[in-house]
Amino acid sequence: MNWYQMLFDLIDMRSFSNLGYWIALGVIWSSASHWVLGVPHDLIQRARREGAQVQADVETLVRINVERMLHASRNHGPALIGGTSFLATVLGLLGFLYRVEFAQAVLMIFVPLVVLAYLSLRTSVMIEAGEGQGERLFRRLGRHRLSVQILGMVSLLVTSMYGMYVNIQFNLPG
Repeated sequence: MNWYQMLFDLIDMRSFSNLGYWIALGVIWSSASHWVLGVPHDLIQRARREGAQVQADVETLVRINVERMLHASRNHGPALIGGTSFLATVLGLLGFLYRVEFAQAVLMIFVPLVVLAYLSLRTSVMIEAGEGQGERLFRRLGRHRLSVQILGMVSLLVTSMYGMYVNIQFNLPG
């Protein structure tokens, strides 16, 4: 037995039964709920408690990130939508028409992140429209974080259920 075969026997390279995939999925959603529009949640909480300079810092960080996101969407929106749609279509066809498990696993991460991008863009538009300061900003960021957490929980539930289904199908005799 060569080293290559031994390595692949030791590490299961199928996506849904790979521990690395599940760790990566957890890290992605943990990071997404911690970084609210590019601002760490603990800094938002500290600004809410202390106010003054920390609040000004959070407002500045949010303003910078909102402007970056809106600039990208307004100037490159059609290309981003086209590229995202193309990638989702390719992953969907590879995953479900040709039964490539890796493409299914990537699609289970990719589609919820597209929804997350939409939620972030929608929140950015609301902040630009007048919710960019003080308590209104903190409420908007809190709502956005809650929606990201709900999206993450649903994504983890759907991915784990589908992953279990795939693993059961793979391990059935015949």
